[in-house]
Amino acid sequence: MKSVSPKSNHSVLHLLRRCKTLNTFKQVHAQMITTGLILHTYPVSRVLYFSSYLAPVTYTLTIFNLVLNPSIFLYNTLVSSLTREDHVQIALSIYSRILTHSSVKPNNYTYPSLFKAFGSNQWLEEGKSLHAHVLKFLGSPIDKFIQASLVNFYSRCGKVGLARYIFNRIREPDLATWNSMLSAYARNDTFSLVDNIHGNTGFSLEVLSLFSSMQKSLLEPNEVTLVALITACADIGALSQGTWAHVYVIRNNLSINHFIGTALITLYANCGCLDLGCQLFKQLARRDAFCFNAMIRGLAIHGRGNEALGLFRKMIREGFDPDDTTILSVMNACSHVGLVEEGRKYFKSMKSVYRLEPKIEHYCCLVDLLGRAGLVEDAEEIVLSMPMKPNAILWRSLLGAARVHGNVDTGEIALRKLLELEPETSGSYVLLSNMYAFLNRWEDVNRLRSLMKRLGIDKTPGSSIVEVNGSMHEFLIGDRSHPKVKDIYLKLEEMNKKLQEFGHLPRTRDVLFDIEDEEREEALSHHSERLAISFALLESNACVPIRIIKNLRVCVDCHSCTKLFSKIYMREIIVRDRTRFHHFKNGTCSCLDYW
Repeated sequence: MKSVSPKSNHSVLHLLRRCKTLNTFKQVHAQMITTGLILHTYPVSRVLYFSSYLAPVTYTLTIFNLVLNPSIFLYNTLVSSLTREDHVQIALSIYSRILTHSSVKPNNYTYPSLFKAFGSNQWLEEGKSLHAHVLKFLGSPIDKFIQASLVNFYSRCGKVGLARYIFNRIREPDLATWNSMLSAYARNDTFSLVDNIHGNTGFSLEVLSLFSSMQKSLLEPNEVTLVALITACADIGALSQGTWAHVYVIRNNLSINHFIGTALITLYANCGCLDLGCQLFKQLARRDAFCFNAMIRGLAIHGRGNEALGLFRKMIREGFDPDDTTILSVMNACSHVGLVEEGRKYFKSMKSVYRLEPKIEHYCCLVDLLGRAGLVEDAEEIVLSMPMKPNAILWRSLLGAARVHGNVDTGEIALRKLLELEPETSGSYVLLSNMYAFLNRWEDVNRLRSLMKRLGIDKTPGSSIVEVNGSMHEFLIGDRSHPKVKDIYLKLEEMNKKLQEFGHLPRTRDVLFDIEDEEREEALSHHSERLAISFALLESNACVPIRIIKNLRVCVDCHSCTKLFSKIYMREIIVRDRTRFHHFKNGTCSCLDYW
């Protein structure tokens, strides 16, 4: 192979850059052969590059195989071209040839394209082996570009801890590397429509912390950065920070495309500002299936089932094909407003109309739909006859339905299955205990409570987060750690007195503890959302809705009290619990007491 530099600006290379079809490419390739230009390294690298775009992979490999003693530069060019065109297996075989070649060794440019091609969990083991090769052949310290490619690889494989470990060792990460790390955390926060609409909030908080560090580096965020940031804000209900990101997009004349638009729709839906999400959806110049999915999901979790179904029909009319997520959102919309037959119809349509195979999430949603409507036996039949093994979410949905409708036999069956799958999860015991309490079976309540003590299982504490003046404040049940604890409890006393004046009778049956009625009333009054409401009444503007995120399902008594608080204090209170939103206003709730 001859020298590179004298031939790097040859006129034939200019013709190569203008090739748009395989036929024109072959003509230029022929000229390079007849002029001898093909004997030089740089021209061959350009031929390989354009061949990967315009010719079959066999053609590209034939060109390479005709080169005598190819340099590592040519090997790297070929590997990069193959990985870009998704011929990962062939790229790996070329890499193997490098390792067996006596006069060629891999260098810093060999690995980044391979790691980029491995960016999915399917290739995790191969990527780990390649990482070991980097350490073996190149040693430490690892090149900055290889580090960046490793961060991106582990991020896309969901190995956030490994990605962060490598990221922390990069002295000055570029924007793409920051984005890889931010997106890794954001991808791990998924919004489930079946068991819990909350993701892993720890990951989301890490996104906000990382973004703050990135700002100190003076790098300007781009679209990828903002999508990760807005997604994280959506997960933890950080409306102020999410709104800041929206304003940043507008002030910097960035396009609100369908990627940013989808993230913003999810943000406003998750923060209880659904009307803003609807407004944004209507204003998007271009909408894709993901935008529709986000909007349908938002309508579903806010209990606006008929609007969600209407939007689904519009999506179909506009030519978008629904996917698994679409149908899950539609079924969830049916579940929250009791549209049983419609929910059944959409479940059946997955196979018959849209050729989609129902996943366990769809069976979970169907069980939830039937259970909420009181069709507990139908729900149990679905669980027992479905083609895959029921998971804990399915049994928990069935147990919840049995509790609401007092079906003890089904509840006990569901609990036994749950104890096999999740013996240390307190929520299962609590659901059945509440059912026993509702039926005045106090011996069974005490038996279950004793079993929990014996197994060392503690009830998951209720937690509520409220945003006041841009800051997030978290309260646990009976919390006394807040700096303004005295004022909060004084306000709480006032709130309880007003409840009594309105004739409220506490629902003490669902309190699990073995205590007297008076103590149960106190335990109820110290639930986390009531402390959050007390603090918000003290500290927030009277014109601003109170927005609360709760980690558990709202209990019956707190739901009843919050309706009254919205009337007594003339405040809109928006509560996002583990499955849906409740909009309390003027003494009523948007769920119409069906949740």
